[in-house]
Amino acid sequence: MTQSSHASQQHASQFALLKQRRFAPFFWTQFLGAFNDNLFKTALIVVLTFDAASWTTLKPSLVTNLIPGIFILPYVLFSATSGQIAEKFEKSTLVRFIKWAEIAIMGIAALGWMTHSLWLLVLAIFAMGTHSTLFGPVKYSYMPQQLKPEELTGGNGMVEMGTFVGILLGQVFGDVLVMHGSLGIPVVAFGTIGFAVLGLLASYRIPVTPAPAPDLKIAWNPFTETVRNLKHSAGNRTVFLSMLGNSWFWFYGAMVLAQFPVYAMTFLKGDHSVFVLLLTVFSLGIGAGSLLCEKLSGRKVEIGLVPFGSIGLSLFGIDLYFASLGYAAPAAATVDAFGLLAQSGSWRIVFDVVMIGVFGGFFIVPLFALIQLRCDPKHLSRTIAGMNILNALFMVAAAGVAILLLGQGLTIPELFLATAVMNGIVAVYIFSLVPEFLMRFLAWLLIHTVHKVKVIESGRIPEQGAAVLVCNHVSYVDAVVIMAASPRPIRFVMDHRIFKTPILGWIFRTAKAIPIAPAKEDPWLLEKAYVDIAHALHDGELVCIFPEGRLTSTGEVNEFKGGIAKVVERSQVPVIPMALRGLWGHPLSRSKDNLFGRAFRKGLRSRLALAVGQPVAPDAVTPESLQQAVLALRGDWK
Repeated sequence: MTQSSHASQQHASQFALLKQRRFAPFFWTQFLGAFNDNLFKTALIVVLTFDAASWTTLKPSLVTNLIPGIFILPYVLFSATSGQIAEKFEKSTLVRFIKWAEIAIMGIAALGWMTHSLWLLVLAIFAMGTHSTLFGPVKYSYMPQQLKPEELTGGNGMVEMGTFVGILLGQVFGDVLVMHGSLGIPVVAFGTIGFAVLGLLASYRIPVTPAPAPDLKIAWNPFTETVRNLKHSAGNRTVFLSMLGNSWFWFYGAMVLAQFPVYAMTFLKGDHSVFVLLLTVFSLGIGAGSLLCEKLSGRKVEIGLVPFGSIGLSLFGIDLYFASLGYAAPAAATVDAFGLLAQSGSWRIVFDVVMIGVFGGFFIVPLFALIQLRCDPKHLSRTIAGMNILNALFMVAAAGVAILLLGQGLTIPELFLATAVMNGIVAVYIFSLVPEFLMRFLAWLLIHTVHKVKVIESGRIPEQGAAVLVCNHVSYVDAVVIMAASPRPIRFVMDHRIFKTPILGWIFRTAKAIPIAPAKEDPWLLEKAYVDIAHALHDGELVCIFPEGRLTSTGEVNEFKGGIAKVVERSQVPVIPMALRGLWGHPLSRSKDNLFGRAFRKGLRSRLALAVGQPVAPDAVTPESLQQAVLALRGDWK
């Protein structure tokens, strides 16, 4: 596991945020909102699935896809406006206004429940979708204003966990209550009002959070503003493709979750408790995956988890299809949740649903944190609003695709398989467009499988602004270890010959490494490297140089060349010395020991460290002083 020692190790876990006013009231407000949304929505879906005849003549499979569509329609219509509102107004006041609106909406829903009026309930579904549309941009733009960058992954993990636990509890209570006859519906009707009031009370503890753009003039035309929002977001390629990845997750989730009621009833031959079981294990999986993100990311925004999550979504989605084929359904009787678990093949289905949730958490949390970190703070709410529009379009598309495929005769397990295969295709496409995701995944995989890396003083690597990193050069995996330790992308300066090797060449070209050659070998390429370094630093990027110019063949630090002084002379930026420990003797170092013996001695989880030194001002930089700083950081551990 990657660790940040010293100051970083002293940070409390993400759960400590629940004791702080800057996070706790916001957390409980959004939790109660998610709970109430799903208590109401699930109660209506269950009624229209298991007691359809007394409410509507529509088929249950059609209804379970239409109700979510009605709920998300406001995201298409009003997200552009809600993003502007979230930028213009102070957030705690705005949240309280939204919670007052929730009480009014639940009052309309209560009237629909008590009068047995389906259309009033549909109106309330649409209104709650509008409520959620207004809250979304506030929800995700609030955190970067109140949390530190190193808290974003943990904070997002807590919010996603809280959201899905709220969804789970709302769905469970919504399902259980309405299945208890005439008493359950009044409890839902008035309980939703009560929970809306609790959410309002929690919102009054949210601290003042200033508006990022108080002078913004709101453009009320949702269509032109939507286009403008998406065009602005598309200007930041990484953020925009992260938005698309986020929206794809909601497509995947909508395709799978919308089928659970009918899947439980018709395929698994289960009663409503089987539906509740599927929702429970999926939501617990999402919550667990979301919370694990902070631990697996080493308290930084680790987008290497996104490909990992995507792989899991496909693998376990495909296995859910095969697990469904292996399920031995009861011959005649309907089973409850406990009866289901006694059926042959049921545990594999439950496991697949849990793991889809876990890997969904790995996928979604780093994407949210990346968007929050890389987006212009003055445009974050509108970016979130643009993402909500995309989410809505993808979820509407999911409902349409599900209805179309089921109408063409696909079974629900076949629909799960099709969704998992589509996920794999989309993942390959997105990661080919943004290779940084794949690079971070490879780096993350290296330090979580082959090595155990400890990062000492990782906070000294700046989270923004230009700087040059210098480090001793021990092995061919040096750059990957450094990349994994950094909270942001790094442009490595590498010997041009490494670009000709089949695998390493592709990796470093993908990472936008800068090729360099000795003056006597290729003076033009050398000068071009200096120009490329200057451009990267001018653009505020991190550049890493190995001033020795070659791998060590003795394990000792070779003399630092003068190129670093030339770089700093051109670009007046700080230089941060670093030292790798424990890589000498690695199979990919130039140690002359027996290769097999080296690999055996190091073991599968060999211990490494990266020590980060204090930044050196540009006017104090010399090759000799940097070499001494790196030697001091490395110490006796090669």
